[in-house]
Amino acid sequence: MEENKYLNDLQHIRQMMRKSTLFLSLSGLSGVLSGVYALIGAIAMYLLIKQHQLYYPYVYIESKTFKSIIAIALAVLVASLLTAYLFSARKAKRNGERLASPTAKRALYNFAIPLLTGGILSILLIRNGHYGLLAPITLIFYGLACVNVSKYTFSDVHYLGITEIILGLLAVYFSGYGLLFWVLGFGFCHIIYGGVMHFKYEQNKDKNND
Repeated sequence: MEENKYLNDLQHIRQMMRKSTLFLSLSGLSGVLSGVYALIGAIAMYLLIKQHQLYYPYVYIESKTFKSIIAIALAVLVASLLTAYLFSARKAKRNGERLASPTAKRALYNFAIPLLTGGILSILLIRNGHYGLLAPITLIFYGLACVNVSKYTFSDVHYLGITEIILGLLAVYFSGYGLLFWVLGFGFCHIIYGGVMHFKYEQNKDKNND
């Protein structure tokens, strides 16, 4: 009995230390939904491009089609961020944690630096007419953001980041297939990794609580 109590105390201490150093309120379901948003956005972009190509051979920056594509991408980004916030807030409340904890702030800081850098670089590329590099740049810098933040959250995020970086590099090599790699990276990878994280950390935890 004493030994079991001692082991339980040790386990409790380990859990407390883990909570104090890792942001564990990241929701896998929000990743799945982000992937779904990306797929819907990619389909909309594809249809716009196909419609545009009925009349013009290329999509120029000044065209209405290109502006619509950017608007769709921004809508996907905003929807994904909002979903991540809402699901993480709900998970944090359920776990009795604070969403605005020091660990969460460190995680956000480390995630934001590469992400904002990639965003600024993307804007500069658009401004200078290099929009063919948008898909690889967004994939690579998003991957770097995931790798950078992974030390403050689930280790699965690290592997998601590596996958995104590889897809971004492949998108540079296979020029002209940016939308396809964008779908793979932001769509299917989010759905797969989000699903894995949900069943690995959230579903199993709910079963244990039952």
